[in-house]
Amino acid sequence: MTFTELALPGVWSIDDDVFADERGAFACLWASEELAARGLDSSLTQCNWSTNHRKGTIRGLHYQVPPFAQVKIVRAIRGAVFDVIVDLRPDSPAFRQWIGVELSERSARALYLPRGVAHGYQALADDATVLYFVSTSYAPDHQRGVRWNDPAFAIEWPLGAPTVINARDAAFADFTPDPHAAAR
Repeated sequence: MTFTELALPGVWSIDDDVFADERGAFACLWASEELAARGLDSSLTQCNWSTNHRKGTIRGLHYQVPPFAQVKIVRAIRGAVFDVIVDLRPDSPAFRQWIGVELSERSARALYLPRGVAHGYQALADDATVLYFVSTSYAPDHQRGVRWNDPAFAIEWPLGAPTVINARDAAFADFTPDPHAAAR
């Protein structure tokens, strides 16, 4: 595994070593020792997946507040997505900044997302499927969100407006700093 810290502090790209032969391919998707060696949280409580039937679907942007703030490792296992991370940690030098990274089944790339960032993505292909390793269980009362087109962030989605978005994600209010988002 090759780890590269990205422009938002604590956000890492993880490129897997893929071993291919006549049978197909093999890669290690989770190695707690590799994370711990870099001082990253390697606790794993839950593993989730989501599938997106239509290209252009936007999910998110989601995060949880303490005591259920989550570390996530996210990867596309089918198709491709444009993954977006927004820094909501008021103490971060990158507060209110965002980055986007294409994840695909072909790239063997994952993203490590620390607590205090919002996460979402736009499907770049029909039937795009995403796998999430998360450090804390889902807690509905602690979930918050940032709207995909909130002017506070001016995210540049590669396919523009969503072809599909659920009512909750479309209705998130304009961003106001949440003091709980910064907790690590």
